[in-house]
Amino acid sequence: CMSRLIKSKGLLDYARASEIVRLSYPNARFLLYGFPDDHEDSLDEHEIINTWKDRYGIEYFGFTNDPVDTISKSSVYVLLSFNEGTPRSVLEAMAMGRPIITTDVPGCRETVLDGSNGYLVNLKDPKSAAEAMTKLMQKDLRQQMGESSRKLCEEKYDVHLVNDAIISALTI
Repeated sequence: CMSRLIKSKGLLDYARASEIVRLSYPNARFLLYGFPDDHEDSLDEHEIINTWKDRYGIEYFGFTNDPVDTISKSSVYVLLSFNEGTPRSVLEAMAMGRPIITTDVPGCRETVLDGSNGYLVNLKDPKSAAEAMTKLMQKDLRQQMGESSRKLCEEKYDVHLVNDAIISALTI
C-alpha cells in the first residue's frame, strides 16, 4: 500500500486485514509507503513506526518518490480507500502487472474487474480484505490477475485512448 497517512485511505483496515492474514501466513509481508499529512483524518506516523510492525506486521518505509521501485517490491497492490477519484497509485500498479485489492467504492471499483485482475472488497471491512489477500497467496493466481491488470490498464487507461475520448467529447 502506498498513500498519505490518513484514515480515509483505509490504512487501519489494511493493518487489521494484515493482522488476520498473518495468523495463517506468518511469513507474509505487508508493506506501507506513505507520508504524514496535516489533515483532520491523519494517522500518527510515530505510532505507525513504533507499533504497527509488532501489532499488525506492517513494515513502514515512509515516503517514496519512486513508485515504480516501490511497487516492484510487491506482488499485490492494496488500497482500501473510503472514496477516490481514479487512484493513480492503483493505475501504476496495474501498469506494472500487479493484482489489485481495493474497496468497492466509486473511483476504486472502476479499476478492478472483480475476480479477473483483483478483488473488490467491502468498505471498512478488514475481514473481506483479508479473505482477498488470502486468495492471492496462490502464486499462479497472482500472476494471472497481474497479467489481467496490465491488459485492462492498456485497454482502458492508455493515455492516447483517454486523450482521443476527451478530444472527441469536446468536438461534438
